[in-house]
Amino acid sequence: MRTAKRYTTQTIKKRVDDDKGRHHTRRALPEPTICEVCGDIYSKRRWTRMNAERRAMRIDQFMITSKVVCPACERQRSGVHSGELHLEGRFFDLHQKEIRRLLENEAQRAAIDNPMARIMKWEVNPPGQLVVTTTTEHLAQRLGHALSKAFHGRTRYGFSHRNKFARVWWSRN
Repeated sequence: MRTAKRYTTQTIKKRVDDDKGRHHTRRALPEPTICEVCGDIYSKRRWTRMNAERRAMRIDQFMITSKVVCPACERQRSGVHSGELHLEGRFFDLHQKEIRRLLENEAQRAAIDNPMARIMKWEVNPPGQLVVTTTTEHLAQRLGHALSKAFHGRTRYGFSHRNKFARVWWSRN
């Protein structure tokens, strides 16, 4: 007998090949913790940048209890990225320095909100094409938006909802 159900048990079951959250730790880290690679601090269940003000402070909440490798440094070490930004076109060939500077500045602004968002690699594939890999999918989206806002052009976004991965294509002729 057929039913009018729109779902099956396959829509409810957990998929085995999902990679979502594998960069997260199972338990919360002891607080405060410092990353031994980049120097970011884990405090109040959040990773934050170590800045000059915090270095000058000698309060108990900033006395480091342990050292670990943060999720962003672990992603860079393992080479697993969550976002890709593909750039191409004649405009890109002529303005590579300005575009690269814009992307670096936008990544620095994004790191203020989320220090785990970093650019991992700049790969020049064939002449006239650049692939920028990022540690988070949100940074790839943000970089694509900054490019389209500053230089216009055509921007396309592609998402893999199962594995938290984003691809952004930007081109301008």
